[in-house]
Amino acid sequence: MIESTRRRVLDTLNSRYLYGRVPLLHAIAILIEMVIISRLVAKFNTYYADKPVLTIMVTNAVLGGIADTVAQSLTAIRAKSKRNAALIKDISDGIEMPDYDEKSPYVSEYIIPHRTPGPPPFDFERLTRFMSYGFIMSPVQFQWFAFLSRAFPITKQSATVPALQRVCFDQLIFAPVGLACFFTFMTVTEGGGRRAVARKFQDVYLPALKANFMLWPLVQILNFRVIPLQFQIPFVSTVGIAWTAYLSLTNSADEPL
Repeated sequence: MIESTRRRVLDTLNSRYLYGRVPLLHAIAILIEMVIISRLVAKFNTYYADKPVLTIMVTNAVLGGIADTVAQSLTAIRAKSKRNAALIKDISDGIEMPDYDEKSPYVSEYIIPHRTPGPPPFDFERLTRFMSYGFIMSPVQFQWFAFLSRAFPITKQSATVPALQRVCFDQLIFAPVGLACFFTFMTVTEGGGRRAVARKFQDVYLPALKANFMLWPLVQILNFRVIPLQFQIPFVSTVGIAWTAYLSLTNSADEPL
């Protein structure tokens, strides 16, 4: 009873749009996540001083959820655009139809046969996987950033060279390993085995790594050179909303974007 009610509510929300483009359910998910992250930002220094690792873990999890929600929203918007384009094409092709009036119950089925209404349903399991990955990887990132800070200290006398050294270590060591962990984690938690992981690496790993090298060196130079240590992971995660959305779309696609 409760499950059927829940499904009806989700189906209803999923079939409604904001401004005719953004699915209502996706918009509600983003709004909830933004409220949570705004609370974390307002109290970040207090939480970090008390429990730094846990604060980073929760913050990363929420930011990962925002990124995946954005990716799912983009997918839903794109799917709706394709359906609209297909409908316009069907009508413009001048399909021959028998005489009918607008009240005929067969009109919509005749024009749009087997058309599935509404956007792709919001995938809460996928959202949970992304939030879990952000939560689990945060302690590793925390220790890695602390190691870079100790190994290449930035001082007033020497700032640029240590920052570049941090970027080189980060991009040549952590980035390839982090991407490998990401695609492995996502594929395994989706139910895939060794073959699925191998196929994922074959299809999307190298294009994603190339995209990483185009974006993150500049971001990390700014991060290591300007941002205080306690804000470095949140800063990376905030910039990473677009990056994680890209990874989400890449991970859910059969071919690289």
